[in-house]
Amino acid sequence: MPHRSGGKEENMNLSKIVKEKLGKDLKNCTNQEIYITLLRQIKEMAAEKVTNDGKKKLYYISAEFLIGKLLSNNLINLGIYEEVKKELSEAGKELTEIEEIELEPSLGNGGLGRLAACFLDSIATLGLNGDGVGLNYHYGLFKQVFENHLQKETPNPWITETSWLNRTEKTYTISFGGFDVTSRMYDIDVLGYDNRTTKLHLFDVESVDESMVGETIDFDKKEIEKNLTLFLYPDDSDDDGRLLRVYQQYFMVSNAARLILDEAVERGSDLYDLADYATVQINDTHPSMVIPELIRLLQERGILMDDAVRIVSKVCAYTNHTILAEALEKWPVHFMTKAVPQLMPIIRELDNQIRKKVSDESTYIIKDDLVHMAHMDIHYGYSVNGVAYLHTEILKNTELNNFYKLYPEKFNNKTNGITFRRWLMSCNPELSAMITELIGEGWKKDAEELEKLGQFTEDDSVLERLLAVKHEKKVQLRKFLKDSQNIGIDTDSIIDIQVKRLHEYKRQQMNALYVIHKYFEIKSGKKPARPITVLFGAKAAPAYTIAKDIIHLILCLQEVINRDAEVSPYLKVVMVENYNVTLAERLIPACDISEQISLASKEASGTSNMKFMLNGAVTLGTRDGANVEIAELVGEDNIFSFGEDSQTVIDRYAREDYDPKAYYEKDADIKKAVDFIISDTMKKVGNEESLQRLYDELLGKDWFMTFPDFKEYLEAKEKIYHAYEDRKAWAKKMLVNISKAGFFSSDRTIAQYNAEIWNLEK
Repeated sequence: MPHRSGGKEENMNLSKIVKEKLGKDLKNCTNQEIYITLLRQIKEMAAEKVTNDGKKKLYYISAEFLIGKLLSNNLINLGIYEEVKKELSEAGKELTEIEEIELEPSLGNGGLGRLAACFLDSIATLGLNGDGVGLNYHYGLFKQVFENHLQKETPNPWITETSWLNRTEKTYTISFGGFDVTSRMYDIDVLGYDNRTTKLHLFDVESVDESMVGETIDFDKKEIEKNLTLFLYPDDSDDDGRLLRVYQQYFMVSNAARLILDEAVERGSDLYDLADYATVQINDTHPSMVIPELIRLLQERGILMDDAVRIVSKVCAYTNHTILAEALEKWPVHFMTKAVPQLMPIIRELDNQIRKKVSDESTYIIKDDLVHMAHMDIHYGYSVNGVAYLHTEILKNTELNNFYKLYPEKFNNKTNGITFRRWLMSCNPELSAMITELIGEGWKKDAEELEKLGQFTEDDSVLERLLAVKHEKKVQLRKFLKDSQNIGIDTDSIIDIQVKRLHEYKRQQMNALYVIHKYFEIKSGKKPARPITVLFGAKAAPAYTIAKDIIHLILCLQEVINRDAEVSPYLKVVMVENYNVTLAERLIPACDISEQISLASKEASGTSNMKFMLNGAVTLGTRDGANVEIAELVGEDNIFSFGEDSQTVIDRYAREDYDPKAYYEKDADIKKAVDFIISDTMKKVGNEESLQRLYDELLGKDWFMTFPDFKEYLEAKEKIYHAYEDRKAWAKKMLVNISKAGFFSSDRTIAQYNAEIWNLEK
């Protein structure tokens, strides 16, 4: 049975603890002293909830775990958040100020890593026996700084003497081509809500050298022993960077594989029955080498190759997170031969076995002198899942159809989810308290109970309270942005937000073109009924030039529009710096309109759409990813959908007949907006080369088809802005969205993974 510990039974007398440990009253402690005391006390409480129940254990391997700050989340999951907050307040202290001391762990980039973090929370909350495994990046992806309206990447250190990391005595010797390194495992406790503690195992290299890094993210990529765990996703614009990624991925999975086998043997496995003791979820293709590495280690322990292959094929399952072919990793054979020569004979044998059985060359593991990671996962894993209904259907019918025909029984869907502890209870306590007052506490454990809110859609007092909560979150956001980034926003404006990784398929460029269109409308005298604040947050990969050009465009628009006395009272553009979990927790509760405008067929799922929905924002989106499921749940009256459907887009790609210039020449709105990118007005504040390159990209390629959807996007924007003015009707839309968000709980997602893939004991 899963370990259970009622959150209400927990208590923390912080004043007593501080007196015992620091010899002073709580009111006389510094915020730093209180933070360290809370951190240490929570670690002690977490340790008491660590369990290893059940014969079989899950290992969720991921290159990213975007866990965010942990103090408040852990207090909530222990059931002592309100108690601690009250005690601090009585001593003249503010929990929010103490939270500011904590540095956000730099362990992820975007949705993939945040999803993994939500999943660990739900695994612990459901009492399942499972841990996460990843790498202990010292500087993460990078800290984003804006200089001259350009993204600058700087190191993002987060590991301090007192952090949530726990050093363990677990070490391994990991061999690469020509040299060895020593690893060490660090753990972060992941506290479930009213349940057990699971572990996030982060492996580090003992010889890591932080002094290799200066004020930028440049470093010697060839000194693997020193640089291996410095950065998440090293710049892959050169061979050294790509090769370093191979080293990183092997280091991650070799440590994971050793840990898996050691723990299975400790629990009684003879390794032939490994599938009874372990299941591995490969989160995207980054951990794919765990398959040949497990086979190799089993052979080292005396198991024959064919037996090892059979064993591992029953242990590993693969989650596909993308429809973009370029995101399915393919490593040159010569990279693999240099970095991990011990794996290549095994990978070649795995490929040979497929070639003997399958005539379709497109499914081979080694093809065109490249090792296709996803192909290995699908052939030698027992499950392949997509992360939204539409995504999975596209995989089955189009992108991975050749594999689906081979293994229809392996393919399944697991629509993504989010943890409501962080994305409602922690970041929006005002809304959380209102919901609890209306429908009771049950929704915190069973998110489907949010459906009960549906009974209040005609209750004017409830709708007014909901609008009041939203306004309060806008006020809080205004203060936060002013204090942290010296940005001012109008709390009476419509807050229209697009925050996510910067990628052309997510189409931040389309939103920017709308901003230009609106700018011209206001200039011509067509003023909106209410001021509009269009808010962006995104990081672009250091080597992704066009993505960085889009950021430059937005930052230039921010200056041009916000300095224009004629336009700025009606339209404001804000690009927040260094978008991360902490910023998301402030932005999402304050949002009115959730921009989910990816090109249909390109977004696997999305999870920000779920977070915004849960906090009462209304979605403006294409029929893509989980937007499709949101629309089905809330009904067409409570979402604003636009744009071509996925099949239309897929068919156009197949015909290869898209001509962006034809749209540009036929549509005056498109032409006017695109031309403004290289206007004298923009050149005065921007970098001419960057602006020209983006202009040329849109007219010459526009690979993610901004223009075909632009007219409908303009219409949908005006429609949603108009709808906002009927405040009662809008509040009803908000409430419907919140009430239907329960399906998107990661608790539901993880329960489905367990029932249909992992089969852990409950």
